[in-house]
Amino acid sequence: MKILTEHEAKKLLSKYGIPVTKESIAKSPDEASAIAQQIGTPVAMKISSPDISHKSDVGGVALNVNVHDAKSTYDKILLQIKKVASDARIEGILVQQMAPPGHEIIVGLKKDAQFGHAIMFGLGGIFVEVYKDVSFRVAPIERNEALAMISEIKGYPILKGIRGRKPADIEAIARVLVAVSEMAQKENIIELDINPLIVDEKGAVAVDARAMIDV
Repeated sequence: MKILTEHEAKKLLSKYGIPVTKESIAKSPDEASAIAQQIGTPVAMKISSPDISHKSDVGGVALNVNVHDAKSTYDKILLQIKKVASDARIEGILVQQMAPPGHEIIVGLKKDAQFGHAIMFGLGGIFVEVYKDVSFRVAPIERNEALAMISEIKGYPILKGIRGRKPADIEAIARVLVAVSEMAQKENIIELDINPLIVDEKGAVAVDARAMIDV
């Protein structure tokens, strides 16, 4: 079993056509500054470690960092992680494009010994934590079943656009669900979480992801 870092998990998503944020791993403060300048600031900066799944819980995330603060932010994150998780293996700091505005979605995949891979879909952020408003299917699925999954949740009207909120690109969400279904058939995935998948009127992008694979 191997736990993939966020960056590794996103490479896997990209392999199946799922859009991900622009990002690169910095191994020094100077690299962090150079990457931030290349991507365009502000950026998000996150600890990259196979031993740390919930990065924000340990102070391993900084948002809206400008290019002038990238070097000092790199050092601050590493110092914080050394305080709270001194045994964690550190690959560097992930310097990442800030997420665009849009609807927060969660997409999951989990291998069950009896049923095989189950795909989960729901609204992300506080919606999934508080309301647990999700739908499930056993892989494989195709477009029509993906669209059915999306329409089943109670929060579906939010995605369609209510009270001045712009609608989400439902077809883009369906493409991600079908791509995850394809991954389930071709990769040795034990568990996968895309949270959040940010969806606006014109597409979707995976902002954070984690995965566990059987090796």
